[in-house]
Amino acid sequence: MLVPMYRYVFPSVLVVSLAAPALAHDEKGACDGDHAQAARASVAATVKPGTVLVRGEPLPKNQAPLPLSSVLSKPEDGRQVLVEGVVRRACSQMGCWMELAPPEGGAGVRVTFKDYGFFVPTDSAGAKARVQGTLKVAQLSAAQAEHLRSEGGSMGAGAQREVRLVASGVELRR
Repeated sequence: MLVPMYRYVFPSVLVVSLAAPALAHDEKGACDGDHAQAARASVAATVKPGTVLVRGEPLPKNQAPLPLSSVLSKPEDGRQVLVEGVVRRACSQMGCWMELAPPEGGAGVRVTFKDYGFFVPTDSAGAKARVQGTLKVAQLSAAQAEHLRSEGGSMGAGAQREVRLVASGVELRR
């Protein structure tokens, strides 16, 4: 009686465990997966005044960041950049994305995190940020845009083009 049950239980558990990474934020913006370790780190952390919170890979110390507004004026898919800006908002659920805007205001960019290996605190809005990563230009479906709006994003209704920065490293400071 126990042996036939293993024939179904083990393959089911295997399929679920192999599928879990696919449920994560994909390149188009869905975030239904369980990123427990990264999510716990983001919830436990906060950006306190006078401190620097580092996530991901260390950023270069001797490289000047590019102006975010100039990077966004002519976004090149696949371009590696180091930029600075102000966090306008972050994912209210897990900190799995943030919106970075130029200090002078204007259009911003949604920042996601390489391989979802790290997140930022959900209360990151208002922090200054340096971000290094790769630009991605993608088309979001209406459902993906709605999902991001449900997490506090500023997406409009319907399908739309998005410029995203997939960060390999982030520094936040207040």
